[in-house]
Amino acid sequence: MSTSQVKGQITKVSGPLVIASGMAGSRMYDVVRVGTMGVVGEIIELRGDTASIQVYEETSGVGPWEPVVSTAAPLSVELGPGLIGAIYDGIQRPLNVIANMAGSYIARGLEVPGLDHEKKWHFVPRVKPGDKVSAGTILGVVQETPLVEHRVMVPPSVPDAIVKSISEGDYTVVETVAVLEAGGREIPVTMLQKWPVRESRPVKEKLPPKEQLVTGQRVIDAFFPIAKGGTACVPGPFGSGKTVIQHQLAKWANADIIVYIGCGERGNEMTDVLLEFPELKDPRSGRPLMERTVLVANTSNMPVAAREASIYTGITIAEYYRDMGYDVAIMADSTSRWAEAMREISGRLEEMPGEEGYPAYLGSRLAEFYERAGRVRVLGQGDTEGALSVIGAVSPQGGDLSEPVTQATLRIVKVFWGLDDRLAARKHFPAINWLTSYSLYTERLDEYFRASAGPDFPEMRDEAMSILQQEAELSEIVRLVGIDSLSPRQRMILDTAKSLREDFLYQSAFHEVDTYCSQKKQYGILQAILTLHHKALQALDEGVRVERITSLPVKEQIARARVTPEEEWDAVHQRIMAAISAEIEAETAGVKDRR
Repeated sequence: MSTSQVKGQITKVSGPLVIASGMAGSRMYDVVRVGTMGVVGEIIELRGDTASIQVYEETSGVGPWEPVVSTAAPLSVELGPGLIGAIYDGIQRPLNVIANMAGSYIARGLEVPGLDHEKKWHFVPRVKPGDKVSAGTILGVVQETPLVEHRVMVPPSVPDAIVKSISEGDYTVVETVAVLEAGGREIPVTMLQKWPVRESRPVKEKLPPKEQLVTGQRVIDAFFPIAKGGTACVPGPFGSGKTVIQHQLAKWANADIIVYIGCGERGNEMTDVLLEFPELKDPRSGRPLMERTVLVANTSNMPVAAREASIYTGITIAEYYRDMGYDVAIMADSTSRWAEAMREISGRLEEMPGEEGYPAYLGSRLAEFYERAGRVRVLGQGDTEGALSVIGAVSPQGGDLSEPVTQATLRIVKVFWGLDDRLAARKHFPAINWLTSYSLYTERLDEYFRASAGPDFPEMRDEAMSILQQEAELSEIVRLVGIDSLSPRQRMILDTAKSLREDFLYQSAFHEVDTYCSQKKQYGILQAILTLHHKALQALDEGVRVERITSLPVKEQIARARVTPEEEWDAVHQRIMAAISAEIEAETAGVKDRR
């Protein structure tokens, strides 16, 4: 029996899991249409002619003996012009199109293509008849949005070929834009490609990271940086700011394309994204941010199985733009909800549970997702490079970082931004705990920092971190025996650490200036704080009292530096550095005069 004719019937319905018999000839991960309403499902287990199907839509009203029909194809996404600016559900159905068709609620069994098959795009060739091409070669371009040039590539499955015909014009995504010839046969190429979501797209070579993904968030960029093509996780309890941090990264990271996946988050948080992003301006161009963003919305009240699909849908779209040579950043909020979906499906399959009921394969599934990140040399474009950075939020219950999802994620990713609810309660944003967080990219990026921020930036960063660690130790002494037990130098360390915390690490996401901080400004603020610290220690040795130093007027100037507009920064920085020298020298001279 051919797979296209496989037609079985339902024998059992258990929430999002449907068991069907008579499915001999079907394959793992084939998409099927379940029941008389034709809801979408995916085969996740085969035993004889019995298939276990996870259904991506609500199964109420679906009952035994209803038909199950295989499409003989894996769950795939449509790739082509029209992705940017779109808002999809977990299985790439455009929500705006569905709203026009079915109103406020998604009707079950609705089949809507991921791309508009009627809209025409102006195609401009980059190759000519007779040229040799291979998988990944750019055949031509389409101006998808004012910010994104969509590069129409030879599909990865096509062998080396010769361009037989290609011409400029207006085409829909399903119309042939070029004809290739390989091995005596003609291969028509459209702007539409389909790709299975569970299969990573091929690349020529994976490369080590060399450049920072600049986020404009001081605690991240200076202390715990992520490289382009890197992986990071943001675990933290409810209310500690995971979503706000991911929004900030989506707005400000220096990536060409942003893919934001709301995976099982609360509806109100996803609503904030859907309402806020279309209003945001891209800081580099002044254009709407949605002109380089794709949103995948899958809230916690949607069917649980669709959460898993949304993660794969988002990263496949991200890989597609990476293959064009773009730097892409993907935000997944949150992978805990994805893991909960796996746990529910695993439980209904009656699989042997692992820790806390999660499936034993939790770690390998997470690894499969994060390992699709990386800096790569793409197919068919010489030495062209692309990068895919993955930042996943984790929502451990009660902020318990020892739970399985967090621990499995930490074994995979290279950057850990640990959120602290105590910092969040003190209104310190970002609430990233500088004593527990880490980045394994720091040393690899040191040369990049020296070139882009300042020649001594790595040394300044290490000194600042040392001061914050000393503060944690000294704070314990102060709690036990009081601040009077500390030496003047120790009290100076506490004062500098306070300045680092409040004037450098603290950053307001809602302040029009402080929401983003350039590397030049980060370097300048850190330089001012540490220069004052060094000169203060020298002044203490000269006999200046610590109270005189901690009340210097220049400290107020440093505190206001973070809200200084970028265009005024150079002048303000010079004034601050001059004031530090002048005020410390005045205090030192005063001590000498009194002698």
